[in-house]
Amino acid sequence: MIANPTKPRHPNDTAAHSNRPPSLYGATVEYGIHCMMYLIQSRAKPVSSRDLAELQGVPVTLMARIMPRLEKAGIVVSTSGINGGYRLAKDPREITVLDIVDAIDGRKNVFDCKDVRKNCILFAGDAPTWMTSGVCGIHAVMLRAQKSMREEMARTTLEDLSGAFGRRAPAEFEEDVGEWLDHRAVSREVTRISAVRDSSRKRVRRGQS
Repeated sequence: MIANPTKPRHPNDTAAHSNRPPSLYGATVEYGIHCMMYLIQSRAKPVSSRDLAELQGVPVTLMARIMPRLEKAGIVVSTSGINGGYRLAKDPREITVLDIVDAIDGRKNVFDCKDVRKNCILFAGDAPTWMTSGVCGIHAVMLRAQKSMREEMARTTLEDLSGAFGRRAPAEFEEDVGEWLDHRAVSREVTRISAVRDSSRKRVRRGQS
């Protein structure tokens, strides 16, 4: 059994990321999509958000915010309790990258047009129709870019991503991940049984006193 199938973060990773320009979609989207891929394989017990977080080496609190958003969007279903967790609510062929992205981050526009074309000082506050009619040319470019991006995400399913990853990863990786998750589920069950027994013993002692 592997202790953790994820690659440890390099100390310089944080510094490297801080030098990158800001992105339209953040880490929550990345983590969320990875989580969905780990849920494709059917398991005897649901997978907890804590296990998904630790599997990827990300903060548990962050994952606890991501998963309810996916549940609200109908992408995953959850069960509560110590043995609770998440499963996919749909076939991975029916879940698109766009579904996940919009569920986690909401629908975002690439560009926020302020229609500054009408503010030219030469118009003295009364821009002519030839300037203001129709969609701004700059905005039109951004709209086409956004449409293209969303169409690409909409036609890429969770199964597509998983298949591409599976062709790269060694065959034993999926087994290792499954073994790790199953071990965590068993550990939670052992903890639950132990807690029930301890509670029962305490009640018995109180009744004898």
